Amino acid sequence: MKVSVLGTGAYGIAIASALAKNNHDVCMWSESKEKISEWEKTGNLKSVMETYKFPKNISVSGDLEKVLKDSEIIFLTCASRFIWEVSNNIKEFYNKNVPICIASKGIEDNTCKLLSNVVKETLKTKNIAVISGPTFAIDMVNNEPVALAIASNSTRTRNVVADALSNDTLKLRKSRDMIGVQICGSVKNIIAIASGILGGLGYSESTQAFLINESLHDIKDLISFLGGKPKTILSFAGVGDLLMTSMSKKSRNYSFGYVIGSTGDINKIKEFREKNTVEGYFTTKIILRLLDKKNINIPLISLINDIIDGKKDPHELADFLISKK
Repeated sequence: MKVSVLGTGAYGIAIASALAKNNHDVCMWSESKEKISEWEKTGNLKSVMETYKFPKNISVSGDLEKVLKDSEIIFLTCASRFIWEVSNNIKEFYNKNVPICIASKGIEDNTCKLLSNVVKETLKTKNIAVISGPTFAIDMVNNEPVALAIASNSTRTRNVVADALSNDTLKLRKSRDMIGVQICGSVKNIIAIASGILGGLGYSESTQAFLINESLHDIKDLISFLGGKPKTILSFAGVGDLLMTSMSKKSRNYSFGYVIGSTGDINKIKEFREKNTVEGYFTTKIILRLLDKKNINIPLISLINDIIDGKKDPHELADFLISKK
């Protein structure tokens, strides 16, 4: 089976590695001239993932039409803020019967829409699935046992994608709650920043666990407000991903928060953001706009945003947890 992966970041490579392990022909697309040049010269992308050696059944191209031709599944792995642009670019080459799986985590910037809705409206297809769960890219390519939640309103799409991706080290658990899976995958990045702030300030893992537990209630409420199933918070996309992302320096969101808490230096904070994609930073802003539209107040997210923007002292996060009723 030919499978297309749009995006050549670390997570895109991880998805490609799982597909290649199942003997699919994987064609990755990148718009980066530097990455294409590196691929053509070396047959690898060491600049993205130094330790991974690309097998023969993965290729990389900057030609979108070539990448999509005869593809039986498409994975979107680019940063969430580029989902609309990439979806719009593939319209002329896309067969609406081909399943699309969104591996990106976040909410669309301009409209505050879930990524599945952006893709659905842009490509006029219902064959959409989303995946999310406790998987760092490096662990997936190293064949560590990992797991993902996969959600789709289409039984066929859910099954086709799950069958293509799952293998002896990657487990997929199926769901129909696309809303809940996407909200979990988005908001956990915000909480990871907050956990990093506490870590940077020197607070214990007990305090970080306190934060994570409190945030579960807020995420569950948000899922419910937006029409999803609150029990999805217990899935791989929910508590599983939240625990992993909020307790590890492998997480760029956690590391961003750690810089805020440990340095308080505006220049170092800005430098980190310029060198790393911090999805949680953008998601915090978008979620707040979404909450405002829905007339919903989640004080924890508002406080995290104010700390990120330097409007409030990071120590107020621990004070908030103690005082929260």
